[in-house]
Amino acid sequence: MSNEEAAKAAIKHALRALRKRHLLEEGAHGAALAALSRPYVSQGLEWKEKVESLEVELQQCYKAQSRLAEQLGLEVSESRSLKASVQEKDLAIENLERELIETRDECSRLAVELEEKTKALKLLISENVEIKGQLQQMTLKAASAEAENKILIDRWMLQKMQDAERLNEANALYEDMMGRLKAKGLESLARQQVDGVVRRCEEGAEYFSQSQSTFPTTCANRIHAHEGGCSAILFECNSSKLLTGGQDRTIKLWDTSTGSLSRTLHGCLGSILDLAITHDNRSIIAASSSNNLYVWDTNSGRIRHTLTGHYEKVCAVDVSKISSRHIVSAAYDRTIKVWDLQKGYCTNTIIFHSNCNALSFSMDGHTICSGHVDGNLRLWDIQTGKLIHEVAAHSLSVTSISTSGNGNMLLTSGRDNLHNLFDIRTLEVCSTLRVSGSRAASNWSRSCISPGDNYVAAGSADGAVYVWSISKCDVVNTLKEHTSSVLCCSWSSLGEPLCSADKRGVICTWI
Repeated sequence: MSNEEAAKAAIKHALRALRKRHLLEEGAHGAALAALSRPYVSQGLEWKEKVESLEVELQQCYKAQSRLAEQLGLEVSESRSLKASVQEKDLAIENLERELIETRDECSRLAVELEEKTKALKLLISENVEIKGQLQQMTLKAASAEAENKILIDRWMLQKMQDAERLNEANALYEDMMGRLKAKGLESLARQQVDGVVRRCEEGAEYFSQSQSTFPTTCANRIHAHEGGCSAILFECNSSKLLTGGQDRTIKLWDTSTGSLSRTLHGCLGSILDLAITHDNRSIIAASSSNNLYVWDTNSGRIRHTLTGHYEKVCAVDVSKISSRHIVSAAYDRTIKVWDLQKGYCTNTIIFHSNCNALSFSMDGHTICSGHVDGNLRLWDIQTGKLIHEVAAHSLSVTSISTSGNGNMLLTSGRDNLHNLFDIRTLEVCSTLRVSGSRAASNWSRSCISPGDNYVAAGSADGAVYVWSISKCDVVNTLKEHTSSVLCCSWSSLGEPLCSADKRGVICTWI
């Protein structure tokens, strides 16, 4: 018998014994007994298969363990990030809670301020109601005062008119008395009128006789008259005394024979753009950039009237040739106004679409000649304000208008650098004066005619003063002394001197 068979027999024997011993026990050991009852070879194969299956299961368990470990790592890292996020959110919640507390405190403070502002607003509303009531009362009082003021002005105007009538009566009585005295052979008080020019002194007669045949050639005086420029010059009637107005808001009176300053007039609130003087030399009128006209009394040197009514700068002014009572002005508000100097107010207003740069009264005092930005020359009736005639004088703006001594010619100058002489009766151009190099310096470059109606003088932007002969229509002399643009020229009614002014405030007198 082999060992294997002996073993099997022994096992069988043992199994029988065990079965007998454990017969009452449950079949817990049935599988073991069954296994033991099998041969060793079959048990070895089965155990090998089980080992292999268990190894496979073990590998699967290892793989599952590794996957679970990776998942666990991911979960741990995610848990940490979530924990950090939770901490940040907790911190943000704390900050928001603090901000909420601060916001509630601010809201409470604002609520208190709102309540205070509301109380203050109610108080202001009540005060406003009271002030409105007071304003209504003051408005009623002002309306009543205005009505009373109007009544007083009407009474005052009536009184002024009555005073003027009485003054006219007194003047009429005086003239009648003087006529009677002259009729009785009283010595004559005025010299004869020759060629339309009144001679009031021997010096004037000498100057006039010289002006018939001569023209200025020499600069007698060069004076720095104004700071910032001099845009208006004018001689007193039948005198060699010169008035100048500048951007320094002053008017100065000069003795041209010596070049000395005689007087300075103050009170103007803007640059002086034009000047006029009554034929009795008692009143000086200035057109100003302050939208007003100022009237000075030459004896006292004080302002007698401030004429208001224009809404833009006043650029031109002239006085009637036959009366010291009426003046005319033009401004850049497209109006021309006629003023009564005795009454001190405007008597007529002409409105036109083109601004006026220059003005001149006709010799009869019934017509206003105006030069406009559109280049046209217009004639107006002073009483009705109606347009009488209109003619195209220049292709560009008219800068200056002057009436000749005999009243038959009208000189106009323009930005087209031409100087035209019109027959005032027909408004036809008699002569056109021009020269190469002569250019108008501004919209208010003033030219002039000599007292004998022989010559025309005009300044240029190159600093020269050109003198033309009216009969020859040619330049007879070029006066060079200025170093800047010449703005205006004026000729003394005595025949000489001729005066010119430039943008630097320098004036030159020429003889």
